[in-house]
Amino acid sequence: MNQYSPRRYKRRGISQGSQLFLNLTLAIAILLQVAYPLVDGETLRLLTLATVYFAAGAMLLHAYLAFGWRYVTTYFAITFTFALAIEQMGVRTGWPFGSYSYDPSLAYQIFGVPLVVPFAWMMMAHPVLVVARRITKNWVFLVGGFAMMGWDLFLDPQMVAAHRWTWTLVESGIPFEPEIPISNAAGWLFAGMGLIALLHATLPRERRKGGAGFSAVEIFIAWTFFAGVIGNFFFFDRPAVGLWAGIIFACTYGPYAFTRWLGRP
Repeated sequence: MNQYSPRRYKRRGISQGSQLFLNLTLAIAILLQVAYPLVDGETLRLLTLATVYFAAGAMLLHAYLAFGWRYVTTYFAITFTFALAIEQMGVRTGWPFGSYSYDPSLAYQIFGVPLVVPFAWMMMAHPVLVVARRITKNWVFLVGGFAMMGWDLFLDPQMVAAHRWTWTLVESGIPFEPEIPISNAAGWLFAGMGLIALLHATLPRERRKGGAGFSAVEIFIAWTFFAGVIGNFFFFDRPAVGLWAGIIFACTYGPYAFTRWLGRP
């Protein structure tokens, strides 16, 4: 048991006030997602935007409390720039995600890309990086790209159904969602690999002394998996999407949960 559940180093941790603020921000983001299938119209539009901004805020706050200012500012700059650049490329050229366009309902746009979109990347890239770094040392970019693709398989059917974005040409659709091209899944895989590789090479790997633990990240990742599966099964009438996207996302979340439960030798 000592071999597989070694005694962790004790850290002082963050202040109670900082932990409370982090927990509150994350709780608001999750509660907003809980309310998503219960509202419609303008309320749903505003709730969609608020969900992304609160979730991104929670993950940015955790990044600062766990790793410090250098990590969070570098993370923000790289992720925002990468996401905005590749989304600009996508809406103009159709590469790598396919030919698509965003609806004006997503509010302020930067040359055709809503401001909220880079923040959606930002809310996932940090927890995905944490998960990928724990699972593997040499294949962080591959695990990270796979996780980003798995998350998008939950997201895209939901947003397409709400008409937040649409594809103008679909030659070969993803399983159970023919209106979304298979190129979108491939694009997320390779774009996710590129972003996670860049973040992994640039950002510190060790938490700062007295930094926050990873409970907020673990709760957010677990909630993303749970909400994606349960939402598609019981609220969005897409059980096949919930099943196969859940299996793909579980391929990264499962090993992480396993190592956290058993520890490492």
